Amino acid sequence: MIEIAILGFGTVGSGVAKVIDKNAAEIQRKIPEGVHVKYILDLRDFPDSPYADRVVHDYDVIVNDPEIKVICETMGGMEPAFSFSKRALEKGISVCTSNKELVAEHGPELLRLAKEHSCSYQFEASVGGGIPIIRPMVSALAQEKITSIIGILNGTTNYILSRMESEGADFEEMLHIAQEKGYAERNPEADVEGHDCCRKIAILSSLMCGQTVRYEDVPCEGVSAISALDFAYAKQMNMSIKLLGISRRNEKEGTFYVITAPFLVPEDHPLYSVSGVYNAVYLHGNMVDNLMFYGKGAGKYPTASAVVADVLDCAAHQGETVGCVWEDKVVELTDVNRDWRRMFVRLDISERVLAEELFGDDIVEVRAEAAVDEFAFMTAPISEEAYAEKAAQLTTIKSRIRVLEEK
Repeated sequence: MIEIAILGFGTVGSGVAKVIDKNAAEIQRKIPEGVHVKYILDLRDFPDSPYADRVVHDYDVIVNDPEIKVICETMGGMEPAFSFSKRALEKGISVCTSNKELVAEHGPELLRLAKEHSCSYQFEASVGGGIPIIRPMVSALAQEKITSIIGILNGTTNYILSRMESEGADFEEMLHIAQEKGYAERNPEADVEGHDCCRKIAILSSLMCGQTVRYEDVPCEGVSAISALDFAYAKQMNMSIKLLGISRRNEKEGTFYVITAPFLVPEDHPLYSVSGVYNAVYLHGNMVDNLMFYGKGAGKYPTASAVVADVLDCAAHQGETVGCVWEDKVVELTDVNRDWRRMFVRLDISERVLAEELFGDDIVEVRAEAAVDEFAFMTAPISEEAYAEKAAQLTTIKSRIRVLEEK
């Protein structure tokens, strides 16, 4: 029997225990001796839980037990998750995590520790919940030069935007409903301001290039300024609005363009139809062409399932390092101001003439029945820098949304 421990018995941690017990027969096909949860670390007791007798409050009990081969870190946050993970790896105990904050900040260091001590640090569940994306990138697509990744990486914001689109409602109303249903936290800032998505696209970008893309360096915009009227215009253009994490190689300069922001997605793009709490990752390889990975991006059991998949991989390769190439060297990112794309802009009708003078004859007016006393238009392809210079001369801009276009 492979003995493991779970750190943190919240939503994901309790899901891990349930997956291991409920799918024991399936797990034994991969690991014939089976997997058993020996310890659960938490500050609380769970007297009514079937796992009550496995709960401990002292991490030393776990990390000093020679029977423990794998630790599932499902605590979240930076500390004590980082210190606990580091101690485990230094003892040769593999660690599997769903903690995207920790992976984005310390991924290279923890991967290096795992290699030095002949164990593994795995983090499939840190991006995309139950969607297998990290393992395919580092194994099934190891032979590919991945040239771009576009992801709907946050189920909370995708749910809110989908409901706004289908019901013609505003952001605050749909955020409240998402909170009532448990899709959004009481403090939803990490989700709705794009930080969660930003960390995830930074992780995927780092794996794509084998070096470190720091999420702090990635331009990040959230969705709290998106309105029902924006969706009314999007409908007229046969588009939808999605919060996207985008990463793209700049082959000429050897840099990477990375951004997190709301985008207008045309109806002929595969990401257009991804709605509700679902996530999707759309990537391009230089030989395999386009692939899309789609599924539940969060939730107790989808995320727990991804953690357990890592546990089985570690259990099957004891004394080895199952890892990926992710070096400490920080990648130079392309200045977002140099990127070209179309922009959708809304402003007060009083500035229509000035806007037409600034943006030229190539703009296309867009109308929506619900719009009153405003002028909306799509620009021709323009650099972010040039757009900002022109927009600075206008005082009544109500909305600006980028348009997703294949490069």
